Amino acid sequence: MAIRLVTYEHSESLPPLPGKNVFHSVSLFRILERTSGYNPFMLVAFDGDRPIGKLLCIIRNSWFIRKCVIYDCGEYFDTDIKHDLIFDELLSYFTARNKDNFFVIEFRNLSEPLFGYRYFRKNGYFPIRRLRVINSIHHATIDKWMSASRKRQIQHALKNGAEMGVADTKQQVYELFRMLRNYYSSKIFRYLPAVDFFTAFLDMRDNGKEIGKIFTVSFHGKIIGGSCCLFSDDTVYLLFSGGMRKSYPLLYPGVLAVWNAMVYSREKGYSHFEFIDAGLPFKKYGYRDFILRFGGKQLSTRRWYRLKWGWLNRIMEKIYI
Repeated sequence: MAIRLVTYEHSESLPPLPGKNVFHSVSLFRILERTSGYNPFMLVAFDGDRPIGKLLCIIRNSWFIRKCVIYDCGEYFDTDIKHDLIFDELLSYFTARNKDNFFVIEFRNLSEPLFGYRYFRKNGYFPIRRLRVINSIHHATIDKWMSASRKRQIQHALKNGAEMGVADTKQQVYELFRMLRNYYSSKIFRYLPAVDFFTAFLDMRDNGKEIGKIFTVSFHGKIIGGSCCLFSDDTVYLLFSGGMRKSYPLLYPGVLAVWNAMVYSREKGYSHFEFIDAGLPFKKYGYRDFILRFGGKQLSTRRWYRLKWGWLNRIMEKIYI
């Protein structure tokens, strides 16, 4: 039977869909719908009336470019049809309809680096190598491979009065958002969503389970650091984190922002903790050095891109293929 593809631009019109991947969930679709600057849509593949795959496409509008980002290569369900063939249909359909609508299309955070390689190439995408950093947090001690200096920083910060918590009010989320906005303002290649994205975590759940959490680091009642995570199956993904390290150097708020999320994730029974962006494979990269000190494992992956301007896309293909 032929695969039927349907595009849903509003979450209310979606049929019931199974799945465990948060990056292609209805819950994340709803959060992004409520966030200024985002226009998500869901592409669903059917075998007859039965859904067999889905792809959440995230349109991000800024003042100078319109970009579409897709995390991983979709999610697929029990079917006799091979998952890569379903992806081929989804990707070809998506690309044909949208290749001229966005300045850049990006597939990122691929869980299987080689999945769909031939289909990306067939549709004119080019790969750029990236890195992943994943921590195993299901061991007896989650700091088993953590550097000695990182352990000392955590101990000193807590001893000096820093407190780790979870944001459960809009006021706390607003305060943390203001801090993160200042922190990310100098980071050209990191995009911070509007505050609507963060407040949605206070009441959004997926079949009764938390879809994510906002973590805080405070000192004498003032929020000086924090992080935002998404929960997916047995893995927690750190989306954003930061701290006022220059104002509170002895409290290591950026370190505690990550540690707080890791401790919570372990207590809730998750097995892995992944940093959503470990950067390009440069020899020296400050943020990657920072996160590797938590004891994670570095893995190689790739992102796939397609540019609106055909001549520029062809140049990039020659460089990276």
